[in-house]
Amino acid sequence: MNMDEIMDEEEEEFEFSRNYFLAKEHGSSSAKKSTNKLTDINLVDEQELREASLHIQPKHEKEIACLMDSYKNMYPEWVLALRSGFSLLMYGFGSKKVLLEDFASTALTEYSVVVINGYLQTINLKQVLITLAELLHGQVKAKRKASSRDLPKSQQPSISQSIEDLLTFLDEAEIEEDGYVICVIIHNIDGPGLRDFETQQYLARLAACTHICIVASIDHVNAPLYWDKNMAHTQFNWCWYHVPTFAPYKVEGMFYPLILAHGGANQNVKTATIVLQSLTPNAQSVFKVLAEHQLSHPEEGDDLYSVCRERFLVSSQVTLNSHLTEFKDHELVKIKRDSDGQDCLHIPLAAEALQKVLLEIS
Repeated sequence: MNMDEIMDEEEEEFEFSRNYFLAKEHGSSSAKKSTNKLTDINLVDEQELREASLHIQPKHEKEIACLMDSYKNMYPEWVLALRSGFSLLMYGFGSKKVLLEDFASTALTEYSVVVINGYLQTINLKQVLITLAELLHGQVKAKRKASSRDLPKSQQPSISQSIEDLLTFLDEAEIEEDGYVICVIIHNIDGPGLRDFETQQYLARLAACTHICIVASIDHVNAPLYWDKNMAHTQFNWCWYHVPTFAPYKVEGMFYPLILAHGGANQNVKTATIVLQSLTPNAQSVFKVLAEHQLSHPEEGDDLYSVCRERFLVSSQVTLNSHLTEFKDHELVKIKRDSDGQDCLHIPLAAEALQKVLLEIS
């Protein structure tokens, strides 16, 4: 190829490049811009969508029932794994809430059981540790009384103690009866209220305590990334079980609309009702006492503990506090100042909506 041919070829490439950019410039200046906006999209109303979802007919009920029966046949294996020092981690499509609670109520009757609803937006981990420490302290105290030895006050758990102190107590508590175990059921250990690294570290340390065992569920595909090798294989010491239930996330999903959108009064009633129906009968009764008092005395406080104790709903202030913490975590109850400037409990629902909730759970 001679010099003239090379120059002709370079000029041709230059002309092509020049024409390309001229065309782009001309096109961008004359192109008609879209006037569509994101707000113009006709989205389905949230309440309408949820009402429609309630009418979806369940499918394959017989097959799912057989599947659940097969899991129940595995209960002895799961108990053996717990007694061997493993934590159980359940994964698979569908809500595993009913499955874990059935396992706890039928196969873990010899254990004390504490439930953590990890699908909530916020979890008071310190309150959970105090509850566990109170249970363990009661067992230690009973053993000390049997041996006529008093337990030092410094070893008694309290709200003033730090999380580190509570974990140390749970790890070092001396109980002569090796068989005493508290089983912690964690629905969605990968939930929004538990998924930060610090909380996962605390839970891993809790799982490593002698008298604590963990049964948890996960749904997020990246959940195992929360744990390093030591946490997964030494502290938690997970034993994985694939248990798809194909059950709807009915309770778990109710908390996301509180963040994504604010529905009307009817939606608030439905949300509160579904949440309350997922709680224990005792917790529902305590809520009724609080709701009835709010309706009759909207501006006054009350000695809730005395009323609940008179109705045999709670046996101690600790039990009542655990119910109130659960209500706060579920956003069923908030703190407000009364006319005297004192903090009091308040259910954030209008009187008419609150009456509807009471009718629904009665």
